[in-house]
Amino acid sequence: MLRGLTREDLDWRPRPDCNSIGWLAWHLTRQQDAQMASLMGVEQLWTADGWHARFSRPPDPEDSGFGNTQEQVEAFRAPDVDTLLEYQHAVSERSRGYFSSLSETDLDRELDEPHFQPPPTLGVRLVSIMEDSMLHAGQAAYIRGLRQGKGWQEY
Repeated sequence: MLRGLTREDLDWRPRPDCNSIGWLAWHLTRQQDAQMASLMGVEQLWTADGWHARFSRPPDPEDSGFGNTQEQVEAFRAPDVDTLLEYQHAVSERSRGYFSSLSETDLDRELDEPHFQPPPTLGVRLVSIMEDSMLHAGQAAYIRGLRQGKGWQEY
């Protein structure tokens, strides 16, 4: 969904109250990185591998776009497409490795998240993380279509 886009394309928003393609790509990857790292009990790649520096952002593990205001979304400037894709690839690879290490018993383990009733299982949480990523990827593809017409079919 990102190949062939310029930085201008990545930062373009169809309306002031919409997210940009670049912000959506960053956010979906940040959310996956943060949530998977929490489940795995490891440091986020965002800080562990210095991705924050490549995005010119603070090394704050809470900096994921969740709860951003429209002003914060508007101020976001995407790095180049290769940086977005490299971060996504690194996070996806770590997630795949974690998925392959899990058993059915692991997936049925109830998480200690008392703010949800009933508490979710690990399997439910993993589906939720992937669903959120797919929804944001679809939003980014839609915005690309608004920006470039049917160009989204060519990537």
